[in-house]
Amino acid sequence: MKFTFITLFESLVKPYFCDSILKRAISNKFIEIDFINPRNFTNGKHNKVDDYMIGGGAGLLMFPQPLDESIKFLKEKDKNTHVIFLTPAGKKFSQNDAKRLSKKDHICFVCSRYEGLDERVVELWADEVFCIGDFILTGGELPALCMSDAISRNVPGVLGNDMSLEVESFEGNLLEAPSFTKPDNFKSLFVVSEFLKGNHAKIHNLKNKMAHCKTRYFRPDLYQKLKPHK
Repeated sequence: MKFTFITLFESLVKPYFCDSILKRAISNKFIEIDFINPRNFTNGKHNKVDDYMIGGGAGLLMFPQPLDESIKFLKEKDKNTHVIFLTPAGKKFSQNDAKRLSKKDHICFVCSRYEGLDERVVELWADEVFCIGDFILTGGELPALCMSDAISRNVPGVLGNDMSLEVESFEGNLLEAPSFTKPDNFKSLFVVSEFLKGNHAKIHNLKNKMAHCKTRYFRPDLYQKLKPHK
């Protein structure tokens, strides 16, 4: 799996891949990252990539030419690159999307800045458009990192133990059951006693019930999507 980030600020993205699980994934060649800076493709003076909006409006907008040339350059190298734009108008990103996109060979995230980008670039190049939540950020780098992290976890080999994926939150619209570690008594708060008895069938059944309770309390919207629990 290869991720390419079209961004003005490589330094905001690259450090995230320099530690922990994703660093090992790169070292073991499970994932690869690359960067393209639209400033390298601009025809304007002083490597300018932004301009005032036609019709007026606050702030500046990334104009289409540098982004268009950046994506064209990438597509000429790999025509199968899956191009994703991060925008409030996009579909809300989910765990199912992460699992589906992990089967792609090459994903490009187009990270806008300022007040966004010229809509015509999206019309020309977008394979998919995503949003990570109903809030506004100063750029697309953080959403791209969130998505690339979630996608990477579903690439075979990245986590080391793929069984970890089977009990995570949002699998089957359930939140993961509460988890505990030693000591079993921490400030007079006790671990569920059944967890200490070693009966894995009972523990599994209990965790399933706790997952339903947790989902019903914290995410009733997800709970309503579940089939009736017996």
